[in-house]
Amino acid sequence: MDGRKNNGGARVGAGRPAKADEAKLIERLDNIIDSDDVIRELLSLVKDGDFRAIQLYMNYRWGKPSEKMDITTNGSDLNIPVISFRKSDDRD
Repeated sequence: MDGRKNNGGARVGAGRPAKADEAKLIERLDNIIDSDDVIRELLSLVKDGDFRAIQLYMNYRWGKPSEKMDITTNGSDLNIPVISFRKSDDRD
């Protein structure tokens, strides 16, 4: 094996498409879809109160809010083992 290509994976074709393939797809879409029409349709959906359209607009206009996690133990004890990586001759 060459260390990079054809080394296997989840399945054939898995992973992100090549930039060249992505550019070709964008070019094809631009040839058949007028971006101004899409923006007008999005505006119409937002004005109608479509939550998904509003969410899409907000995420692209101002970015997705950062996700926060609140991890609690619900009153249980939390036991986290501490591992020392000192060399045996580094002892005090």
